[in-house]
Amino acid sequence: MVELARAAHPELRFTTGSMAALDIATGELGGVLAYYSTHHTPPRHLPAVFAEIHRTLAPGGVLMPAGHVGDGERLHPTSAYGDRPVSSTSYLLSPDRIAALLEEAGLVVTTRLVQEPEGGSKRRSGTFLAYRTDDWRGTA
Repeated sequence: MVELARAAHPELRFTTGSMAALDIATGELGGVLAYYSTHHTPPRHLPAVFAEIHRTLAPGGVLMPAGHVGDGERLHPTSAYGDRPVSSTSYLLSPDRIAALLEEAGLVVTTRLVQEPEGGSKRRSGTFLAYRTDDWRGTA
């Protein structure tokens, strides 16, 4: 996906790495889109991920995480996308827990949308909008 993005937009910088240790300067980003990625992170690591995103956001910067939500389920499918083999784990936290983790990282949650399954989907999804209001100085 990164190779395709680089080919389509060579004027932009695309990198890969860990969401808990971003190679980005403090306060550099105006926004972060975490689209269907954080639900694959074990819940015990989410505080570090959201704190790192907070660090990289400029004051007023926005985070929009979206993904599957639930009531604490842990899923480990072996096939998806037309019975293709897959190996992943999803941790389906409640929307309230996700919002609390975002707020604990110093972000202000302004919007929370939970969508019930429709069509071929089997799971609820949640989209959040949170932003950084403070002048971050490196303390949690």
